[in-house]
Amino acid sequence: MKYEIVTLEEKIAVGISARTNNLSPDMGAVIGGLWNRFYNEGIYASIPKKTNEKALGIYTDFTADEKADYTTVVACETSEEPPQEMRGQYTVCRIPAGRYARFIVHGDMVQAVAAAWQEIWQMDLPRTFRCDFEEYQNDCMDQAEIHIYVGLK
Repeated sequence: MKYEIVTLEEKIAVGISARTNNLSPDMGAVIGGLWNRFYNEGIYASIPKKTNEKALGIYTDFTADEKADYTTVVACETSEEPPQEMRGQYTVCRIPAGRYARFIVHGDMVQAVAAAWQEIWQMDLPRTFRCDFEEYQNDCMDQAEIHIYVGLK
């Protein structure tokens, strides 16, 4: 699977989160449930100061590697953290500046991403396991373009 190495500045992301594990039988339901809440409960629409219309699927706070527990955040990139009075409504995540392997995936929004991660997990990348994320370039379910960023040492 082809990728390019990119260097990113720190990003602020605001959304909702949950803890899960790739080996957990309910991992798909946990992540899918976040995406459902994000759009169907108006969370996406309510996030202030979005820098663009793209949605992010973030994986952070790993306890070890891809087989260990992590926090998943469904969010939008914002220009700043929400005001203090709104912070209890959201999870704020800082995507660290640094080097990332960027993979570009096209196809069904769910199946293409799942297949890409299966391949990425088999690759010998010098991963940091600090923060990986998906950036959804559009909202077309069957013809999506998704950029997957994997944090590198």
